[in-house]
Amino acid sequence: MPINFDAALGIHADALRVRTQRAEMLATNLANADTPNFKAKDMDFQAALQMATAGQKSAALQTTHHKHISGNGEHPFEAAVQYRTTLQDSLDGNTVDEQVEQAQFMQNAVQYQASLEFLGGRFQSLSKAIKGE
Repeated sequence: MPINFDAALGIHADALRVRTQRAEMLATNLANADTPNFKAKDMDFQAALQMATAGQKSAALQTTHHKHISGNGEHPFEAAVQYRTTLQDSLDGNTVDEQVEQAQFMQNAVQYQASLEFLGGRFQSLSKAIKGE
């Protein structure tokens, strides 16, 4: 009987993909902390995870004219991307707050590690089931 890995691994594989994309986004924010007019972005994790589990790569954009540009966004979970609101305005228009970004990055890293642990446990369980232990 073949093993269905999507059913066996559950939501954790999708969570890892979304957490990876969020880590990239937060790292971009931190890298551009001194860039004038840079707008910090974050993603709604729940919305992105729902999109990932549904197999969607981005929001379905509808064009009303044949000359419209198709929506090939820079981010796979584009509908879940949001701009972060600032706690304090800066003179150069940058909305990155380094302390907030670092805290979000570390929280995301811990949750990423937790998803890895869950996946590792699933693989161990599958390995034991295959070996008959």
